[in-house]
Amino acid sequence: MSYRQKSNPLKNTFPLPNEIFLLGLCPGELAVYAYLLRCESRKTHQCWPSYKTIGKAVGMTENTVAKYVGNLENKGLIRTEPTTVTTKAGKRRNGNLMYTILPIQEVIDRHIQRQLDELELATMRAQHAKRQCPA
Repeated sequence: MSYRQKSNPLKNTFPLPNEIFLLGLCPGELAVYAYLLRCESRKTHQCWPSYKTIGKAVGMTENTVAKYVGNLENKGLIRTEPTTVTTKAGKRRNGNLMYTILPIQEVIDRHIQRQLDELELATMRAQHAKRQCPA
């Protein structure tokens, strides 16, 4: 029996929440989000791969990764924080971003609330327009 047959095929998997498909992510956003989930610590929900590392994994340029990271942050799926590293010479330099994957239920709740708010605003505008221009 080979090593591959002995190992657990599910050992190197990670869950992708079904709810992610309710958020209308584009394929690039979904790819970057999935990669961050793959890298995250299950205890802290954090990871810090570089744009270059993410790009190699998902087949994108660093600039494209940066764009999608910004989109994911704007949509409330992740939070980013800058990090610093100290070189052997003692100089402080910018490190990779630290990504925190936010709980999916909170993301879904905020998404639904935004949709409800937009619907309420559209309804109020329609009612106002109807009062302004009676038929």
